[in-house]
Amino acid sequence: MSLATIAGQEVHVDEEGFMTEYDEWDEELARQLAANIDIELTDRHMEAIRFLRADFLVVGETPTLRRVTTAGGIPTKELFQLFPKKPAKKMAYIAGLPKPVGCV
Repeated sequence: MSLATIAGQEVHVDEEGFMTEYDEWDEELARQLAANIDIELTDRHMEAIRFLRADFLVVGETPTLRRVTTAGGIPTKELFQLFPKKPAKKMAYIAGLPKPVGCV
């Protein structure tokens, strides 16, 4: 684990750049993380991100794409539009959560 400076904040990240400390995240940081991967956050993006963070607290691991669709109520097709190519990985990165299990 190492430290990175994002949006003027020092945060703990793993070797792939995913944040490792839940409480270091805030929505301003999310906007910078999204910008780092060429995504401009909208209210709909933030609905997905907030679901991931809330679900993480309950379940104890980063939700998979299937869980976001079934429990979060956001259709898979829409997730691919909001977070192109690798939505689960991108959502987790922006949400300041570990990479979902099963993501390559």
